[in-house]
Amino acid sequence: MDATTTSNTPIPAPFFAGPFEGSERAKEIIERVQAYLHGELADLAREHHVDHEHGAPRELLQRVWRRSQELGFYGMTLPEKMGGLGLSVLEHVLIKEAIYASGSPFAPHVFGELSGPPRVGALARQATPEQMRKFILPVAQADKAICFALTEAEAGSDAGAVQTQAVRDGEDFVITGRKRFISGSPFADYAVLMASTATDPAQGREVTAFFVDLKAPGVRVESGYKTMAGQSSTGDIVLEGARVPATHLIGEPGRGLALALGRITVNRLLHCPAMVGLATVALRDARDYAMQRKQFGRAIGQFQAIQHMLAEAATELAAARALMIGTARQIDAGAEARAEASMAKLFCSETAFRVADCAVQVHGGEGIVQGRRVEFLFRMLRMYRVLTGTSEIQKNTIAKELLGDAVR
Repeated sequence: MDATTTSNTPIPAPFFAGPFEGSERAKEIIERVQAYLHGELADLAREHHVDHEHGAPRELLQRVWRRSQELGFYGMTLPEKMGGLGLSVLEHVLIKEAIYASGSPFAPHVFGELSGPPRVGALARQATPEQMRKFILPVAQADKAICFALTEAEAGSDAGAVQTQAVRDGEDFVITGRKRFISGSPFADYAVLMASTATDPAQGREVTAFFVDLKAPGVRVESGYKTMAGQSSTGDIVLEGARVPATHLIGEPGRGLALALGRITVNRLLHCPAMVGLATVALRDARDYAMQRKQFGRAIGQFQAIQHMLAEAATELAAARALMIGTARQIDAGAEARAEASMAKLFCSETAFRVADCAVQVHGGEGIVQGRRVEFLFRMLRMYRVLTGTSEIQKNTIAKELLGDAVR
């Protein structure tokens, strides 16, 4: 089924002409997904007054998930045996970048990044047939949504310090604790949740992964707060003696962190396309505003001070994008690329924020008014310097790879 462009929203052209860096398959997917984003989804956002700060209700998101699946986008990041396309890392990066560069508020939902197939694809090797039937396939088919719950008040960068306890009681585990800042939890049906199964935590850590039904007795999601970007797609998961069947344990007891962090290098890199895409939106908005806004009888883009700001932002963004693409190629070629993925996450997040800062500055007074997209992007891209591993954590990883045993 084709995605047709039904609105008058034009598809933005790249800043600079050049050959496409990826495969013909990726190019074709990007063309189709751009038509979808700037057509049907642009119309849907206008009809329901959805923007980056005013999210869609669960019912509308479900509609987007199912339509995206009909068009072949929703599960495309899954392995081929699960109905996906078996994308290379480079293909995944380029497609995701194009999705976020559209500026669509539905960008995180086109292939279910926030609560869909990318959350479960890596679990297929560990899941039992029952878990595949009950949890993974419904998510892959856009019938259910899932989130990943690791972070707690005392467990963030120190992922193994989880305080949520899972105690075996017959055929169940009884789980008690609170997960904090869990993306996608307000509209999720299930969680992949990490809890300590250590009988004596003083003797060592033992973190185990579970599938948890968020509608089960003893489980609730508290989502009465917003991030600094104004979004309400994040919440806490509170478990008060929730009984979770032992059959919902994922893999082996005590292997939860290995499961969570097993693809950390790739996952760090895969956050970069969102940053680069959003920074592209900010730079495009700044450029367009500089060509339209007049002062002293001229467009402000004719002033050298503005030209230099835009030139520096474009250069830094091009460098960040090149590092992202180069790291994707290394991983596809079989490299571990631990340092390179952390470099990419560090540089892309810091650069994207500087680009957003430049965009606000170019807009002047208009740039600091809520409702302007660059003002939102400034706040959103500031968050990426903290999300998915702070810049300081990335520097630690880079230093360890660079200096070896000297810092271990």
